[in-house]
Amino acid sequence: MAVILITGCSTGIGFATAETLARNGNIVYATMRTPANCPQIQELADGEKLPIRILPLDVLDDESVQTAVNKVISDEGVIDVLINNAGVGSFGSVEELSMEIIRKDMETNYFGTVRCIKAVLRKMRERRSGTIINVTSVAGKVYSNFHGAYCASKAAVEAFSESLAQETKPFNVKVAVVEPGVIETPIFRKANAYPEKMLYPNLKRFMSLFAASLENHVPPSVVADVINDIVAGKTKSFRNPAGPDASPLLSWRGSASDEDWISSVDITDETWISFMEQNMGLQVRKYMEDSQMPQFN
Repeated sequence: MAVILITGCSTGIGFATAETLARNGNIVYATMRTPANCPQIQELADGEKLPIRILPLDVLDDESVQTAVNKVISDEGVIDVLINNAGVGSFGSVEELSMEIIRKDMETNYFGTVRCIKAVLRKMRERRSGTIINVTSVAGKVYSNFHGAYCASKAAVEAFSESLAQETKPFNVKVAVVEPGVIETPIFRKANAYPEKMLYPNLKRFMSLFAASLENHVPPSVVADVINDIVAGKTKSFRNPAGPDASPLLSWRGSASDEDWISSVDITDETWISFMEQNMGLQVRKYMEDSQMPQFN
């Protein structure tokens, strides 16, 4: 049994992870910016008598993070596992994205993760025990056009995590990253709106890829199961792809040179559609042929 603090538990991967880890006998502190907006997790805990405690925590605020960490330590004496899951996502060309949106991705996904790690790390080091799990994305390794702000934030977490893992290993503090593929979560509905007049027509390919991927309805529980295996010690891997498309996407990128990867955007729509259908199993044609941009609402 471990005492676990998870960020971003109001929906999606965070919610599923809190439930899965609690069902496996751990004491879970499920945190989110505004708990009142997510009564479902309290109802789940009460209805099934799961060891889930809900706390407010805003990863953008030093005081909020430290207050939540202090509360867990006051109640339990220790935080065995920190799971950094809170995140936001954007899409769009670099030219058209506002600095506010670009900054929001980095502030939440990267600096929010760093802030939470720094709040728990000293005590983990002193105890010579602890696990830090950072939920990144295949986008942290697969850099796509129209995903630059999000990819950069997740790549930053990947790099930071690898450096941190080397620093903490002598103190028996484990660091791992979990790299989900396309998972059916509300992050897509919460993303920024795209411009009415597209300066970059290839944006439709990007949106069609995600729309077709979401047809697979991969639930957040598949990511929660990977996280549970790390917590339970069933896997010792530093990087942990999650979801049926995660490893294929990573392999696809790894098989191409940087130059070929960049040049691949110049193929025709028909060639791109055929590749997606034949090699990735994604039925993108209907989205590409529709006069409207794919919607995630």
